[in-house]
Amino acid sequence: MSASHLVKRFFGSLRPGGPSETDDTWIHEQLTEREVRLWDKMSNPDKRHAAKVGRRVEAALGDDATAPILAAALLHDVGKSASGLRTYGRVIATLSAKVAGYDMAVAWSETQGFTRRVGLYLEHPRLGGDMLELAGSDPLTVAWAREHHLAEDEWTIDVDTGRVLEAADDD
Repeated sequence: MSASHLVKRFFGSLRPGGPSETDDTWIHEQLTEREVRLWDKMSNPDKRHAAKVGRRVEAALGDDATAPILAAALLHDVGKSASGLRTYGRVIATLSAKVAGYDMAVAWSETQGFTRRVGLYLEHPRLGGDMLELAGSDPLTVAWAREHHLAEDEWTIDVDTGRVLEAADDD
């Protein structure tokens, strides 16, 4: 993730409130009941970001935007909710990973307190995939949550679909 992307996300996260009422209604129509419960646990900044990603995917794919693809767009970051970190904690987590390496995430998540929360935040792709799998989400939705930070050659989903999802996630 580029520094400009991170700076943009930081300042965007400072705005209060979730997605618009129109977007919120649309989102609830796209997700299963169990996925909505996961959606409801996401922070307002994550929901605003996800709504933007979902709308971009819908615009890019039109009638080919299936429910699993839209759920993948909307819930790709759901694992972040496991950490309970807000904006400033996320900044520290991201900087910590840049300094110590992302491979420290597992070790940190096995500790306690703030360090554990940093580890959980950095492990959000795996945790989100697990949450979605337990909720009975489509395998594509689960896979994208787990794989959205991986290189294209590591994706298990259709590459063209992954490219649309990845492009839509570029703020």
